[in-house]
Amino acid sequence: MPAFSLMIQGTTSDAGKSTLVTALCRLFYRRGISVAPFKPQNMALNSAVTKDGNEIGRAQAVQAYAAGLEPQVDMNPILLKPNTDTGAQVIIQGKAVGNMNAVGYHEYKSIAKVAALDSYHRLAEQYQAVLIEGAGSPAEINLRARDIANMGFAESIDCPVIIIADIDKGGVFAHLVGTLDLLSPSEQDRVIGFVINRFRGDISLLQSGLDWLEERTGKPVLGVLPFLKGFHLESEDAVAKSPIKADSKAKLNIVIPIMPRTSNHTDWDALRLHPEVQVTLVGANETIPPADLVILPGSKSVQSDLAYLRQEGWEDYLNKHLRYGGKVIGICGGYQMLGEQLLDPLGLENQHANTRSTGFGFIPMETVLKEEKQLKQRQGQLAFAANAQVTGYEIHSGVSRFTDETQIAHFALLDDGKNKENSEKEGYISPDGQIIGTYLHGVFDHPDALQALLNWAGVDQAAAFDYDQFRDKEIDRLADSTEQNMNIDALIEQCQNFQQ
Repeated sequence: MPAFSLMIQGTTSDAGKSTLVTALCRLFYRRGISVAPFKPQNMALNSAVTKDGNEIGRAQAVQAYAAGLEPQVDMNPILLKPNTDTGAQVIIQGKAVGNMNAVGYHEYKSIAKVAALDSYHRLAEQYQAVLIEGAGSPAEINLRARDIANMGFAESIDCPVIIIADIDKGGVFAHLVGTLDLLSPSEQDRVIGFVINRFRGDISLLQSGLDWLEERTGKPVLGVLPFLKGFHLESEDAVAKSPIKADSKAKLNIVIPIMPRTSNHTDWDALRLHPEVQVTLVGANETIPPADLVILPGSKSVQSDLAYLRQEGWEDYLNKHLRYGGKVIGICGGYQMLGEQLLDPLGLENQHANTRSTGFGFIPMETVLKEEKQLKQRQGQLAFAANAQVTGYEIHSGVSRFTDETQIAHFALLDDGKNKENSEKEGYISPDGQIIGTYLHGVFDHPDALQALLNWAGVDQAAAFDYDQFRDKEIDRLADSTEQNMNIDALIEQCQNFQQ
């Protein structure tokens, strides 16, 4: 079949771009079409690590999974990881090139665009179809110059565009008409239709609006996708605070602070979905409830997030929690916070060299931030639980060392769990068994590790839960719903005709 590309753009952030690309990846894959996801520029603190040690946005890793592929760096060549309100770490084709403020990055876009086009063309040569995800909205007038995330990219490669809008937000017709109206004539010409997302109710009540929209714009409505109750797909960026499950027969209460620069929040998705676990996310100025287990998550700015936790009363809370026998897990940045010292000699986090922060002091450990980031996929066994496999990935700049090597017990034996003599010892578990620290993101995703950690936290014979299997079923559910409400074969033909 003729090769083609299709770009999904949204009227707003969280309109459903990532979700629609995921659904189409699975539907094309079912049809035997070799398809790859692609996002030229992504701004997110939720990332993934490829097998060859490169960093990309989490959404593209999930889309690759839906397409039956191993994630690769060309699927997201530009990743921006915010570390302040006005700046971000800039990652080009999997590797950090430095921190830039918004003005500096705007000037850098012409260089970044070369990398984006380079990655896109490599994918286009390998696959029959490339499904491209935009970012934010193409109607953000202040960002139109040097745009590489939306219409600027679509114009560069001459591909068709679908615009998706979330009816749940309200004003869906205004969103669609207004977005189209703010595009240039050439950009309007490449819009092949609209998709309305998260519709609830009787579609016959919407029909008059759909007819008006098509007459007003001259563009067809390609599909109205229904709201999927209880649907879960790994979030690209924003932390969803609403409960994933409606009710819970909780045997374990977990509390997690949401910090200003919390990263890789998908680490606890498996916990939120587990039938015997209740997870409470605590934001700024919120009362911290009692818990059996506290998880300190990863952070893009460990020192500032550590100061935030102290300001919010978490240090006193943690001391009391441990005094009464509670459990604590620190993941990546949270692991570093549990140590004694955080050193930033190069000013990587706050632009001031030789900064030092005092950690919570629960682990005899010192962390020094280094310029080179550690990016690895990992596997092995938990050191404290017999035959419990663990998988995960590392994304961190800090290098940690124990200040007191006596009686140090490690959390995991990685890479070669069967032969402990050749395994790499990772992480920490306290002598009293109350505190775990690890650099492994995704540590709860493997069913063995999840069950062992729940048992450690106090759940006797925790129910089995396979997160990967659950995710695959959710992607199939999404794809089935999309196929019922869009003519996929007609869409493929329309894309092919556009690029002929």
